[in-house]
Amino acid sequence: IIKTSDEPQIDLAPATVAEEVIQNVRTIVTTMKYDVPLDRNFGISGDVVDLPVPVAQAKLTSEIFTAIRRYEPRANIESISFAADIGGRLVPTVEVSINA
Repeated sequence: IIKTSDEPQIDLAPATVAEEVIQNVRTIVTTMKYDVPLDRNFGISGDVVDLPVPVAQAKLTSEIFTAIRRYEPRANIESISFAADIGGRLVPTVEVSINA
């Protein structure tokens, strides 16, 4: 289970494939599109700002599925859930299984 609210710790040499895949998924989900200069489509879109929560959750779920399928095919998404913080920010939790 990957909680995007967890503090990311970058490991440049993960000990296992599972650690590498989880780190990659966390990076994908926490990166906004257009932030990566040589791959502007990497990450998820920020177009959900100010949308109603159910609509934002649906769009984010689609974005997360698409991005993970494209950039980390070793991860199979089992579920995506959301928690809203006090500021109204949606925080996704992504549960994956790993094809190694």
